[in-house]
Amino acid sequence: MDDASGARGATVVVAPDEFGGTLTATQAAAAIVDGWRSARPNDTFDVLPQSDGGPGFVAVLEAAGAVSARTTRVSGPLGDPVTAEYGVAADGTVYVEAAQACGLAILGEAPSTGTAGSATTFGVGQLVLAALAERPPRIVVGLGGSATTDGGRGALDALGGPAAAVELLRDVDVLVASDVDNPLLGADGAATVFGPQKGADPAIVAVLEDRLTAWADELAAIGRDVRDEPGAGAAGGLGAALLWVGGRRRPGADVVGDATGRRSRLVAADLVITGEGRFDAQTVRGKVIAALAVEAGGVPVVVLAGQVRGDTRIDGIAEVWSVADHVGSSAVAMADAAASLTSLAARVAARWQADES
Repeated sequence: MDDASGARGATVVVAPDEFGGTLTATQAAAAIVDGWRSARPNDTFDVLPQSDGGPGFVAVLEAAGAVSARTTRVSGPLGDPVTAEYGVAADGTVYVEAAQACGLAILGEAPSTGTAGSATTFGVGQLVLAALAERPPRIVVGLGGSATTDGGRGALDALGGPAAAVELLRDVDVLVASDVDNPLLGADGAATVFGPQKGADPAIVAVLEDRLTAWADELAAIGRDVRDEPGAGAAGGLGAALLWVGGRRRPGADVVGDATGRRSRLVAADLVITGEGRFDAQTVRGKVIAALAVEAGGVPVVVLAGQVRGDTRIDGIAEVWSVADHVGSSAVAMADAAASLTSLAARVAARWQADES
């Protein structure tokens, strides 16, 4: 279809991840569509919000029609009750989002040394219990965005302890959906890499590392040693606990892709627009944007990111744009994240319109 200027209407897949706590993936997709449509009104949009297993994991599956949502009450990261959702697919698979029970976003206060040391995954174990009540063949636990560094001890406590957890999950396929492949301990481990993001200062990081080491030793003594397995350090070590009970890890972006039929939708498009809060070296390590670039199969992929840091070269990515650079600073971009992203999308769309004219 051509508009009055002769420009052809394109099929555009809009598939962003969440923007670092300022916009959910669904909100980011809506902002991009609003901006893009203002410059290219004849384009057709396939809106497909994304997640790598962190915040928004269940919501994007529900938006794509892949699951029906259920709600339950569980303990939050500091013990206060919270309402959490999990999703049930047509084949009986249950999707659990750890951030619904132990996420930074539900702390109720800014992360601090106190919360970094005391936040627990107990509520995640309660979510798994709720999932088990659905009698599923498979439970998929999405990891990311946690306030915790307890190694998953809290989650296993909610299931009755390590041995009881193994029995409860013996006949269930447990899939750990995470973009993080860090080990549990050491320079690349949960406490050292992610602890500071959760409020831990160097002294608390050392305390957390000691706790995780003792926990890893305890698990090794009664079963197997998972401390060095890829993904063991995800969600403050919750990955280690889930791997220990028999779970297997898969990148969360791939899990969402399979559940939503993403690949076929990408290759049918003329253009893919994606984004995330921070585009940096971590992006290539199993995150949404890297997965889309591979699956698009040569369809141009444009990235609209809150911030861009370091080398942005990824095969399959046509362009990378920074919201912060567009509006002048990260502070301005975050002050009205939706409007800032909409404005950038309009600018990029106008450029594509000019290129086609």
